Amino acid sequence: MSIVEEAIRSAKRLSKAASALSFDAPVTHVYNPLAYAWKPHEAYLRRLNPKGVRVLFLGMNPGPWGMAQTGVPFGEVASVRDWIGIEETVKRPAAEHPKRPIEGFACQRSEVSGQRLWGLFRERFGTSAKFFKEHFVANYCPLVFMTESGKNHTPDHLPKSERKPLDAACDKHLAELLQVTNPEWAVGVGKYAEACLKRVAGDSVRVTTVLHPSPASPAANRGWAPAATRQLVESGVWEA
Repeated sequence: MSIVEEAIRSAKRLSKAASALSFDAPVTHVYNPLAYAWKPHEAYLRRLNPKGVRVLFLGMNPGPWGMAQTGVPFGEVASVRDWIGIEETVKRPAAEHPKRPIEGFACQRSEVSGQRLWGLFRERFGTSAKFFKEHFVANYCPLVFMTESGKNHTPDHLPKSERKPLDAACDKHLAELLQVTNPEWAVGVGKYAEACLKRVAGDSVRVTTVLHPSPASPAANRGWAPAATRQLVESGVWEA
């Protein structure tokens, strides 16, 4: 089986495992874009270099205006459609939050984190084909969690009893993805993702991190792209 087909099968297993879990208040709605946005996600996985990658970037979980809409990690609509070249049909979750509608590629909101991340790659590599030749971006957890108000609820705020089975499923998928892609470097986008990589990867890959591009981070708002580039150059992931 090819690397790409293995990655696709692994993502399907993760989707099934994650969908079987349940979560209590304050979480009221859970979206699984690996289910309702499977078409664009599969198209994204097919961008994976069949020979493996040198650098794997890992985020925490989908954002409500990014991967939740497009099925692509950090998937700001314009970046996915216009730079990566993916625009597929997106269905809707069974239980949709009225304040967080899924509009797919018609979504007019822009996810700042995805805009910054894919914007940096566009500036450095020019074309997505050049980026995917040695790089790939994934998320640790496939689920989006929301409270009754519609507020985003990240996995690190789940109680231990709910996080344990979720982490088990996500760790298994991450281990499979690392084995399949066989990267030289794994880069956690933010400290949470870095910790996940260190726990799962062990000594099989060199692990480092970059500042998370979220607008909630004052440091990221002071110039995320130069800061992230500097971190990647200093760690040895990229050349100056």
